[in-house]
Amino acid sequence: MSSGHDDLAPLRAELLEQLGPYGQEHLLRFWDELSQLEKMTLAMEIARFDLGMLQSLGREPEASSNWRALVARAEPPAAVRLGATNQFSPVQARQAGETALRAGHIGAILVAGGQGTRLGMDHPKGMFPIGPVSRSSLFQILIEKLVAAHRRYGAPIPLFLMTSPATHEETVEFLDAHGNFGLSTNDLIVFSQGTMPAVDCETGRILLASQARPALSPDGHGGVLAALVEARGFETLRARGIEHLYYFQVDNPLANVCDPEFLGYHLLSQSELSTLAVAKRDPRDRVGNIVSIDGRLQIIEYSEFNDLPDELIAGRAASGSLLLWAGNTAIHAFSVEFLERMSQSAAALPLHRALKKVPYLDDDHQPIEPSSPNAYKFERFIFDLLPQATRSIVVEADERLAFAPVKNAPGELKDTPESVQAQMIALHSAWLRDAGAQLAKNVAVEIRPLFALDSEELREKLQPGLVVSRPTYFA
Repeated sequence: MSSGHDDLAPLRAELLEQLGPYGQEHLLRFWDELSQLEKMTLAMEIARFDLGMLQSLGREPEASSNWRALVARAEPPAAVRLGATNQFSPVQARQAGETALRAGHIGAILVAGGQGTRLGMDHPKGMFPIGPVSRSSLFQILIEKLVAAHRRYGAPIPLFLMTSPATHEETVEFLDAHGNFGLSTNDLIVFSQGTMPAVDCETGRILLASQARPALSPDGHGGVLAALVEARGFETLRARGIEHLYYFQVDNPLANVCDPEFLGYHLLSQSELSTLAVAKRDPRDRVGNIVSIDGRLQIIEYSEFNDLPDELIAGRAASGSLLLWAGNTAIHAFSVEFLERMSQSAAALPLHRALKKVPYLDDDHQPIEPSSPNAYKFERFIFDLLPQATRSIVVEADERLAFAPVKNAPGELKDTPESVQAQMIALHSAWLRDAGAQLAKNVAVEIRPLFALDSEELREKLQPGLVVSRPTYFA
């Protein structure tokens, strides 16, 4: 509690001068009750805000896309399709990817800023125990895939792991406690994404979470660009000779981390941004829709499709497959040169706003828990870079082998821990049978990435005639 003479009165006057033109003076309403440190911290936070941009985003009507007109012009993306004759064969692609991996030209970005709230866990989502037999965390499974790739190709693959302010400290502690799951400290760069303030949807005023702290939320996975700049990530990439990055998110334990075939298609096509897609079964599947509009790739969120009639989104080819078939897996490959160029463009990633329930402190010091959405949160999406790439490609993957995001609480219809574990068991069971093992019906199996990355490696390690009759973790 502050009392008596305020040594920071000139700072308060300066802040009021900055805030006044934008109607945000209320951020200082508790100034006299703050400690010196709290005042300095609040001042630094305010200095970070682009008040003019927040005013336009919060008060003016949002420029909304005419999704009906856009989707009417949408075409299937040109893509490397499964089972089709493509410009480059899978063998050529794998060879190109493996060459780049052995040369040490590949790095990885893991986006892990989310918390496991929807999964009933008050910790970083990467700590969620998803292993069906081992109970290994998402972090362990994904990082061990990277370590296994390093061992296979003989060159380090640095991992840039992006957290958020809410998850950073606990993530660092968790990884440290587990020895980074075998990843060298030289190859792990943990950095936090930025935040954006929440603004009242009626007044445009920035909400206060406490007397000294504005209500803040992470700035979306697109925040990786600014965060890499802040962490001097591009300098590190240049110094290490990393030319391309494999980008993935922490919720997908089936991600084939640094998959040489996907990277190879990216490299052979001289693509600046490549994205991995799965074939949608239903036009309203809850995945982003990768489409081509006026010759440029774009991702349209599934929520936009939900408001459109079937005649626009449910067209089918003669084979019966959807015309707008490509579902976004949130796995991408980036040219580092392209990413760095985009990081220098203020307009590269627009801010999107979403109406949310945001708790706040009112003028009478009372904490308010709103019963309905009351404020706008702002975030950037990494896939907004797609239309800006000079060259970009889509590569189709088999969903059963590469895409099982855990997003929803147990008991929901899809993307639950149970459904993801079932998909992991099915994949590893297929590997075991392919390697000659016999499995009892409905037995749970799990293969540690450090034991085998694929069925070929597993075949080399299994004893002939192996019979698996109980839950087994191959480690």
